[in-house]
Amino acid sequence: MAKDLLHQWKVSESADLYGIKEWGAGYFDLNDKGEAVVRVRYPSGIVEVSLMDVVQGINARGLGSPVLLRIQNLLDMQITLINESFRKAMKTLEYKGEFRGVFPIKVNQQHEIINEIIQFGKQYHHGLEAGSKAELLVALAMIASTESPLICNGYKDAEFIDLGLQATQMGYKVFFVVEMPSELPLIIERSRATGIRPNIGVRLKIAAKGGGHWSDSGGDNSLFGLTATQIVDVVDALKAEQMLDCLKLVHYHLGSQIPNIRDIRVAVQETVRFYADLVEEGAAMGYIDLGGGLAVDYDGSRTNFVHSMNYNIGEYCLDVIEVVMQVLDDKGIEHPTVITESGRATVAYSTLLVFDVLEASRTETRDLPEKLPEDSQELLLNLEETLRIVNVKNLQECYNDAVYYREQVREHYKLGQITLRNRALAENYFLAIMKRVVTLKAKIKRMPAELENLESALFDVYYGNFSVFQSLPDSWAIDQVFPVIPLHKLNEEPTRKAIIADITCDSDGKLDRFADFHDVRRTIPIHDLDNLDEYYIGVFLVGAYQETLGDFHNLFGDTHVVSIRINEDGSFDFVAEQEGDTIADVVSIVHYDPKTLIRLFREKAELAVRQKRLTVSERRRVMDNYEAGMNGYTYFKR
Repeated sequence: MAKDLLHQWKVSESADLYGIKEWGAGYFDLNDKGEAVVRVRYPSGIVEVSLMDVVQGINARGLGSPVLLRIQNLLDMQITLINESFRKAMKTLEYKGEFRGVFPIKVNQQHEIINEIIQFGKQYHHGLEAGSKAELLVALAMIASTESPLICNGYKDAEFIDLGLQATQMGYKVFFVVEMPSELPLIIERSRATGIRPNIGVRLKIAAKGGGHWSDSGGDNSLFGLTATQIVDVVDALKAEQMLDCLKLVHYHLGSQIPNIRDIRVAVQETVRFYADLVEEGAAMGYIDLGGGLAVDYDGSRTNFVHSMNYNIGEYCLDVIEVVMQVLDDKGIEHPTVITESGRATVAYSTLLVFDVLEASRTETRDLPEKLPEDSQELLLNLEETLRIVNVKNLQECYNDAVYYREQVREHYKLGQITLRNRALAENYFLAIMKRVVTLKAKIKRMPAELENLESALFDVYYGNFSVFQSLPDSWAIDQVFPVIPLHKLNEEPTRKAIIADITCDSDGKLDRFADFHDVRRTIPIHDLDNLDEYYIGVFLVGAYQETLGDFHNLFGDTHVVSIRINEDGSFDFVAEQEGDTIADVVSIVHYDPKTLIRLFREKAELAVRQKRLTVSERRRVMDNYEAGMNGYTYFKR
């Protein structure tokens, strides 16, 4: 009670603890009730909506969690921010060209996302990038403005090229980016056959490399792109065909998330040199595509850490335009249209995953006896003695002794020399010693290496109602860190430290890497579940790649998806609801016929009736349950 009087936990402390003001980019924060909120800017001011109010609305509609929540306003605001930041930079530096944003469909292929980007982005002539024939067909149908670039990357067969040429004939700005030398002859051949002159670009294999997970996207060993020699070959081939006027664009891709602005500047400078030389070779040019790489600050540290960025969007735009101008103005070359393929930065903020916590496994000791009987086994007596005498002066020694005694207990148990109950008692003594060591180690001046990260081994496991592999595949595949916070109770101190396990039966199905300032912490501060009927957690900034890459591990399917739009008066509308996959849906994906499965199980139930194991009425209940399960949600239902 005295401690409570001295210090009452504040919402601001939770905001600092989880870093929401830093990674939230002004879109996310906490309110006075201790709930996570989303903020949207209107001309009349900032509108704030509690995410728990949204969760209650989802539950009231019978969907429940897990659910992927899309906030359409945030997608619109990021499109505006990118386009207006480039416009501002161009005006400030007196740049004579234009900017065109392009969204790579692979980053999030969902219809709702693409449609919103195209419809809202139409005012900016925001375009699309297609890297496959399927994506090209989507892009050709969805693109709304003939001024919007359609960038064609990836392998291109004759059918792909013909589709793009026909769209060019219809007035659309379709660019075939030559990534492999073998592509150019086919483009030339199809152009001759159709009588349609293409817009051609070349992807550069630049020497510059970015940092982070995608460093191999640039440099000499990158998978795609043309060397300087191959680019000369392209120029000569086009000259020979009287088609050099078709070469209009240079393109490079440094990586999906480039945290260091210096890497971006170096890559842009090299790319503009190629552009200038191609102009001097006689190519028409006019467009420079700087690919992706505009980062998202997942940890809020604003550094060159892999999950962060040491620049903001305004600085990025100014640096890009400044470098382009420095190179081209020296040579007297007209300013081209600058294109960027900022997919991650466009969609990451707009989507979060919401799930409820089902239960927790705690690292807590059971009640220990006041004193062990004198005839107890020696190893138990040793552990009891270690717990009794541990202090600041002998901390290292007691830690080493406890580890040794625990290992001996386990060896004796394997040999049948210690009972199950005594092993359990020994484990409780060991855990009590470790907790005492963690408490005392803060008082010592020189920290032994073995004790530095001891806290990280003393964590709870909170079980969340979701699948990492379906909803957060990058956290498993490439150790991507996403901001994770409770959506409520943030006016109370989180007293537990935990990792979060999903409900797949896989040891990799967990979140044990959490955003921290220029670091990754292995546990998350979290609230005790005692006396809580429900506890919701949000994983933020998941709009890029996660839906595209998700798989069906353990046959957990797509979650429910809900989209909201926040209104200027502070209300919000549910503008789209999509129920998650049923079990019938996911078993169909792996080539089971749900009707056949029901028939096979019905035959088993009928056999059980003949064998007098079930009555006819019991058989009916069994079949009702089976069919209801087949048509039900793949996730846990309370």
